[in-house]
Amino acid sequence: MANIKRFRILVIGRANAGKTTILQRVCNTTDNPEIYDGNGKKVLAIEVEIKCFQRGHHNIEHEHVFSSNPGFVFHDSCGFEAGAAGQFEEMKRFVVNRAVTASLKERIHAIWFCIPMTDYQRTVTAAERKFFNECDTGHVPVIVLLTKTDALHLAAMEELLDANLEVGEAKEQAAGKEEELLERWLAHIKGILDECKFPPKAYVSVQKMHEEGADCSTLVECTTNAMREEGLQRLLISTQQSSIALCVEYAVKKSESNLVTPQILIWYRTLTAKMELGFMGRLQVNVKDLQRELLKWFPNKTVSAPNGILWK
Repeated sequence: MANIKRFRILVIGRANAGKTTILQRVCNTTDNPEIYDGNGKKVLAIEVEIKCFQRGHHNIEHEHVFSSNPGFVFHDSCGFEAGAAGQFEEMKRFVVNRAVTASLKERIHAIWFCIPMTDYQRTVTAAERKFFNECDTGHVPVIVLLTKTDALHLAAMEELLDANLEVGEAKEQAAGKEEELLERWLAHIKGILDECKFPPKAYVSVQKMHEEGADCSTLVECTTNAMREEGLQRLLISTQQSSIALCVEYAVKKSESNLVTPQILIWYRTLTAKMELGFMGRLQVNVKDLQRELLKWFPNKTVSAPNGILWK
């Protein structure tokens, strides 16, 4: 496990499911990915390949890597909602081969299956049923992502107005109604897919991904919890750039040291409740202060700090 340096994810979904936007948010960038073949060679001019990426015409073997975070490698499976058997079989072979390959660095570690709420009246189509009934991903967890959930705003407003609310009052209650509709559709999707032969491991909604700096920590945490191997969990948490708070949380949760006490957990929850922690210019706490605060919970121990100073 120590030889695996990059976390590899297969992304599946219909055209215009918001896949590229989600990957950009996860990698904390607005830039497009660079695309490489299996030998590490750049395959096409970026502008041309991105157009193919968005239309769904591309090679699933190609690696999509963002320069902002090369620790992630993404593979994109074009949508097969149109019923193209060849595309589905290609994806299925890729999943089977990459789930059990002897080369650890070539294995896929998770699958994100995107279902856009822009088409919430047909959230589960024959394509979704086919995948979850025929595609055995083995130990590789599949996480269903409900994307573009802001599309439910119009449905929420319509439902509130149909209940004879005034426009102003409907706008005030719209956010709560959106959450209600999202929970309703999530339950509907779970009810169908959980009955399939190979059901998803987890479900998560990703919201406001079109906004720069959108929070991806819920997606990362859901993916981490869906994996069984602690080594892969550690790889994902250390690779993500969504939240330093997740790094602290999992360091505490997974530590086998007797020094991890309830007081540490209380301190962590208090700290993260008061501070918004993040990377890339969003870190709202002095690193040395954070280190000192953490070290207060390790009495009678001498610890070497990154700058070489010993704190006791």
